[in-house]
Amino acid sequence: MIVRSLSRMVSALLLALCTLAVAAPAQAEVQVHFHSINGSMFGGRYPHAFVVFEGTLSNGTEVKQNYGFSARYTSQVIARGPAEHLIQTETDRTVANTNRHFTVTVSDQTYRRLLATVLAWRDYPGRYYNLDENNCIHFVAALARVAGLQADVPEEYVHQPKDWLNYIARTNPQLDAREIP
Repeated sequence: MIVRSLSRMVSALLLALCTLAVAAPAQAEVQVHFHSINGSMFGGRYPHAFVVFEGTLSNGTEVKQNYGFSARYTSQVIARGPAEHLIQTETDRTVANTNRHFTVTVSDQTYRRLLATVLAWRDYPGRYYNLDENNCIHFVAALARVAGLQADVPEEYVHQPKDWLNYIARTNPQLDAREIP
């Protein structure tokens, strides 16, 4: 009798624990990958930095997006003045052929702050792209800071996305990232 009662209590406890485990919200697993494209000014594709978001939010929503910041028209950039800007996305094929420098996992809240930053850059009024002051590196630096990284843009890296991301990897040793030659 006591054994049967004890067995029922253990079974009920196990069932309650399983129910709690299923009902508990999942942790966010959204990764932010930081990429560079080598590019060639003569090959038609400029060097570029961008981010990829992928994973699952705690509500089960799948995330697979990428964002970079660029000038809408190359001719405006050549003039070295402020240029019309756009948020640029890459194809899966292009992303697969780029340099992934490091990855940071973020919470749902940080993911939403990252998206808000993307939208703020996209919706900035007027001509916001500037080759020396507001280019793809500055955009990725803003996102890196939201993700909790130290991400300044020293003048020597302002036009060198791959070298800049290598610099960010060195500046943030907690990433344990290897430099890309």
